[in-house]
Amino acid sequence: MIWVVFALMTGAAVLCALWPLARKRASAEGETRAVAFYKAQIAEIDRDVARGQLPQAEAEGARIEASRRLIAASERAERGGGAARPAPRLAAALLILIGVPLVAFGLYGRYGNPGEPDEPIAARLNDPAHGDDLQAAVAKIESHLLTHPNDGVGFKVIAPAYLRMGRFDDAVKAYGQALRLLGDSPELRADYGEALVAAANGVVTADARVAFQQALAKDPRSAKARYYLALAAEQDGDKQRAGETYKALLAESPNAPWAPTVRMRLAALGEMAPAATAKIAAPPKEEAAAIASLSPEQRQAAIHGMVDRLAARLAAKGDDPAGWLRLIRAYSVLQEQDKAKAALAKAREALNGDAAAKRDLDALAKELGLES
Repeated sequence: MIWVVFALMTGAAVLCALWPLARKRASAEGETRAVAFYKAQIAEIDRDVARGQLPQAEAEGARIEASRRLIAASERAERGGGAARPAPRLAAALLILIGVPLVAFGLYGRYGNPGEPDEPIAARLNDPAHGDDLQAAVAKIESHLLTHPNDGVGFKVIAPAYLRMGRFDDAVKAYGQALRLLGDSPELRADYGEALVAAANGVVTADARVAFQQALAKDPRSAKARYYLALAAEQDGDKQRAGETYKALLAESPNAPWAPTVRMRLAALGEMAPAATAKIAAPPKEEAAAIASLSPEQRQAAIHGMVDRLAARLAAKGDDPAGWLRLIRAYSVLQEQDKAKAALAKAREALNGDAAAKRDLDALAKELGLES
C-alpha cells in the first residue's frame, strides 16, 4: 500500500516540476505577493511570542525558516524573467518525466525507512549534532543583507539568532537597523533593550532603560519592558519597587513562559521561598499518596525516579529554563552535588544565548554553592 502512495506522490511531484515548463515563468507581481505573505508570517510569529503562545526557542526556528523563504521570494521578484526556449524546455521535461521517478525510487529502495521518526527544525537546532544549521541559516541571511541593506525584516529575523549564538553586539546592531527601517514599535524597542542588557553582561544600562521606557510608553502592558525596568530598580537597590513589579507580572500571567524567571528574581529578593521557584514537579495526588505510604528507602527510590525522568526529558529537549532550575535544585536537595554541577554545565550549554536564563542559572549556582 505504501508504494502506491509513494507512486502517487512521485507523480504529483513530476507534475509540479513539469508545470512551470508548460507556461511562462510567474510574474513579478506574484512573487511580490509571496514576499508580503512571508513578512506577514514572521509578524504573526512575533505576535504569538508576545502573547506567550509560542516559546522563544521554537519561535526562532520558525523565524529562520520563514526568512529563508522570504529571501528566496525577494530574489525571484527582483530577477523576473521570461519563458524558456522550446527545445531546452522539451529536454528538461523529458529528463524530469523519466529521471525523477527512477532516481526517487532507486534512492528510497536503498536508503528509505518509513518507520523513522521525523525531526523538526527546532529539535535540529537544539541538537549539537546539527549545530551548523543555525550557523548556515545566519550566514545565508547575512549574505542577503549585504546585497539588500534596507531589508528591515531580514535584520529583525537575524537579531534573535545573534542573541542565541551569544553575538550580543551584533544583535544590538541588527535590532537598531530593524528599528530604523521598520519604524518604532513597543515589541521591537523592548527587544532592542534586551539585546543591550545582554551586551552589558546583564546590567540594565542607561540606554537600555531608555529603550524600555519608550516601549512602555507605547504599550503599558509590555511584560518585557516592565521586567527589565524592575531589574534596573533591583540593581539600583530599590528592592521594594522591583518586588512590586515582579508580583504584578506574576499576578497577571502566572503561567507565562517567563514566569519562572520572575519567580527567581523574587526569590533573590527574599520575597518568595527559593524552593517555590524550582521545586521537583509535584506528582498527581494518587501518586503522592502512594509515595507517602512507602518505606523511607522506597520513598527515596521513588523520588530519584521522578528526578531521573526530569533529567531524561531535558536531555531530549533542553530548551526549558524552568526544568533545568528544578533539576539542579532537586540534585542539591538530594545532596548529589556532582550531579547538580553537571546539570548546571549542561543547562548553560543548552540555554547558551538566553540572557535571562543565564542570570537565573548564575543566581541559583551562587545560592547553592555550585561554583566552587
